[in-house]
Amino acid sequence: MYKRPAILILVFILGMVVPDAEAARENLLQDGFVLRGIDGQLIGPDSNDVWFFELSSDVNDYEAVVKAGTRLELLPSSGLEKVTADVKMRSAVTYRLLDGRITKYRGRNFIFPKYFLPLSKTKEPEPQVSRESEQEGDKSPETPSEKDREPAIAISEPNDILTLPPEVIEKLKVSKTEIANSGHRRADSNEVAIERTRYMDSVLVDRTAFLVNENDGRPVFVLDALGRNLQHVSLRLLPCEVLELTERRQSMMTGSIWFKIAGIRTEYRGESYLLLHKATRIYNHGNFGR
Repeated sequence: MYKRPAILILVFILGMVVPDAEAARENLLQDGFVLRGIDGQLIGPDSNDVWFFELSSDVNDYEAVVKAGTRLELLPSSGLEKVTADVKMRSAVTYRLLDGRITKYRGRNFIFPKYFLPLSKTKEPEPQVSRESEQEGDKSPETPSEKDREPAIAISEPNDILTLPPEVIEKLKVSKTEIANSGHRRADSNEVAIERTRYMDSVLVDRTAFLVNENDGRPVFVLDALGRNLQHVSLRLLPCEVLELTERRQSMMTGSIWFKIAGIRTEYRGESYLLLHKATRIYNHGNFGR
C-alpha cells in the first residue's frame, strides 16, 4: 500500500532534477548573437588546423552566460584568414573581436569572425651590429676639420629674386622611364585589388541547390544550374542552427531535396564556404535534373 506514494515521490524528484541537467547541458548562446568588442586570446592551430578564441570576459545574451576562459571554435572565413596571417607578425596573440557572429550546431557554439583588432605590438627585428661598426665605435670621435664643416646658410635679402632649390627642380622633372613604368604600376594596383577581394565576403540570395555529403561526411550544397550547361559549384557548409534543421529535414527523405538557400559566402585558403541564413524546401515535381 506504500508503493504508490513512493513512486510518486520518485517521479517528482526526477521531474525536478532532469530539467536542471538539461538546462546545464543547453547553456549555449543563441544562434545569430553578435559579438562586438570582446577581448580574448587566439589559440591554435591544433592538429586539425582549427583555431579557437578564448574569452577574457563573460558573454551574456540574456538567456545564457558563457564564462571567461571558455574557448570557442572559429569557423573558416576571410576574417579568420586575415587574423591568422597577422598572428605571424605579433609577439602576443591578444585580439579584440570587433564583429563576430555566434552559431549553434549540435550542442556547441562557434564563432563566425569578421574583424579583429590586434592588441599586441608587432615583432621588432633585433639590430645587427657588424664588426666594422663595432671597431668604429671603439675609436674616439674626431673633431671635423674646417673643410668638412657644413657651409653656413646665407640669409636672403628681402629684395633678392626667389629661386627654387635644386632638389625641388629635380622632383618636378618627369623622366621617360617613369612614364614607361606607369603601365606596370597600374598592373600592380590591379593585383592588389584582386588580393583585397579575396578577403571580402558576398551574399548568396535565392539560389537553388541540393544537399549532399562529401566522402568525409561533411555537408555540401551544390548549386543547381537549372538545365543550363554550367559547372556545378559546391559550397562547404559552416555549422549553424539552420544547417542542423536542414539536415534533419533531409534525413526524413529518401532522395535528394531541392532547397532555395540564402547566406554569406566566404573564402578560406582557396575553399568556398557558406553560412546559411535560410533554406526553404522547394518541390521540383520531377522537372529539375541533376
